[in-house]
Amino acid sequence: MSDTGRVGRVLRASTRGYACGTHSIRLDDRHDFGAFVKVPIANQDDVQAIGLIYAVEIKDDLLINELVMAEAVDPNVLRDQRENRMIPVEISVLNIGYGRGRSFVHSLPPRPPMSLSPVTLCTQEDVLFFTERLDFLRLLLNAAEVPSDDLVAATVRYARYAYDEAEQTAFLVRAGQHLARLLGGDTNRLSAMLELIRP
Repeated sequence: MSDTGRVGRVLRASTRGYACGTHSIRLDDRHDFGAFVKVPIANQDDVQAIGLIYAVEIKDDLLINELVMAEAVDPNVLRDQRENRMIPVEISVLNIGYGRGRSFVHSLPPRPPMSLSPVTLCTQEDVLFFTERLDFLRLLLNAAEVPSDDLVAATVRYARYAYDEAEQTAFLVRAGQHLARLLGGDTNRLSAMLELIRP
């Protein structure tokens, strides 16, 4: 399997979400906050859990702690640490659906992925089909363990690029209308979120 869409490998998981790991050398736009990712669920490789990246954490170790405490650090040492050491990165993902092919359910998957399963970035086509319906936004708004308002906005902005340029504004309007239905009683939260979504 090519590494082009690889985000990392599962470290630990539940039906609610999972953490996956990679190393800092590979950190790029595949690891963006709000990106759609997928992973096969346990004992069913043809069913993929769809999730959103909601946190990226660069881990430390004893050597980094020592360098931080040092009075002066040679720039060459810093560059070597950033470019050549395999500093671990942990990516946290919230599950928002599952399915196979073009058929998706906007709910938590029936099982979590297995440890070490490969996590990959969703294709443009995956995002397009998954966001035909916006029911997953309910899961995001009610997710207590994530920065939900910022994640909703980042996800909508990310998803719009799956659409042709002529359809992007219509998608944003549809997302805004769906959020207005879900947050009808909380106009302050809704207006703040719409400001974040606005291109």
